[in-house]
Amino acid sequence: MANTTMKGFAYGALAAASYGVNPLFTLPLYAREGMMSDSVLFYRYGLAVVLLAALMRLKGIPFRIARAHVLPLFALGMLFASSSLFLFESYHYMDAGIASTLLFVYPVLVAVIMAVFFHERVSVVTVLSVVLATAGILLLYKGADGIPLSLVGVLLVFLSSLSYAVYMVAVNRSALKRLSAVQLTFYSLLFGVLLFVVRLDFCTALQPVRHPLMWADVFCLALFPTVISLTAMAKSIHYIGSTLTAILGALEPVTALFFGVAVFGERLTYRICGGVVLVLVAVTLVIVAGPLSRRLRRMAILARCRKIVEH
Repeated sequence: MANTTMKGFAYGALAAASYGVNPLFTLPLYAREGMMSDSVLFYRYGLAVVLLAALMRLKGIPFRIARAHVLPLFALGMLFASSSLFLFESYHYMDAGIASTLLFVYPVLVAVIMAVFFHERVSVVTVLSVVLATAGILLLYKGADGIPLSLVGVLLVFLSSLSYAVYMVAVNRSALKRLSAVQLTFYSLLFGVLLFVVRLDFCTALQPVRHPLMWADVFCLALFPTVISLTAMAKSIHYIGSTLTAILGALEPVTALFFGVAVFGERLTYRICGGVVLVLVAVTLVIVAGPLSRRLRRMAILARCRKIVEH
């Protein structure tokens, strides 16, 4: 049981960290090549489908799925594609670091959805972890003080968060949970790419990838925040559920911060360091809370047994 839980935490951390590199490979395509969101996402999803198909063939994972799974997988694909589209569009209205920060509202949405619609008990540790992580994310905000955020940008990020939250809950609570993580990810992306095919007028408006460096960015987008992140997230949800996996998503903006400092030369302040500490405390609290509570229960039971024996 403990080993399974630790696997879930490890996969959740991997999913969050790999998803957090989105701006690292997206912004160069915007800035250097002037590509639009739909073209970037078409290449990202299309190449990810090819990579996953090759992986499935290599591992002997069947492509065949039940007819009853087609419609739910189509819905999942639209949800995740919509989440990606809203997030990538928000980069045009605000700094990518701010968008990545605001995106973290999705763990709260996951917890609310699970509590309201599925009557999942929200523990004190979960609430505390969400509060600490949210406080940390707010400290990671790197915009200039006094300058209001774009209302359109904020709305786009919220819609991205909501789509992502519903996707995570659907993976956990639908019959699709029985599919392997690779199958689930493959068909979600396969159906999701259809959204961009339609938006690009059936690829007649698709912008070409002209340079090898652009292909490197596209390949990394397909691999890290798509194939690796989605597959790891599905595995994490299978082991520890949607709520804990979502809370581990606090590592996403921390990843974005790391690359901002290491690659783009952003300044590291005491406020940002404080935000990182709060996020890491929240994530650590989630990880240790389960084993600690079980150990405390065992100690309490042993103490009661000793009292009974003594009397």
